[in-house]
Amino acid sequence: MTEPVRQAGFWATMRAVLWSFIGVRKRRAYQEDAESLNPKAVIVAGVLGGVIFVLSILAFVRFVVGA
Repeated sequence: MTEPVRQAGFWATMRAVLWSFIGVRKRRAYQEDAESLNPKAVIVAGVLGGVIFVLSILAFVRFVVGA
């Protein structure tokens, strides 16, 4: 009898998406993520992470330029 696959929570999904932004991931962690992450949650986390990334770049540029 196999164990049911446990779905990853919000923070685990965000952590996996942020690691994918950097591009560094161990094979074991990648396989664990592949088994437990919900594809819809990964898409939402990716869009959210992308928006936060773009907004932080814009805020940094405005800070440096002084506008």
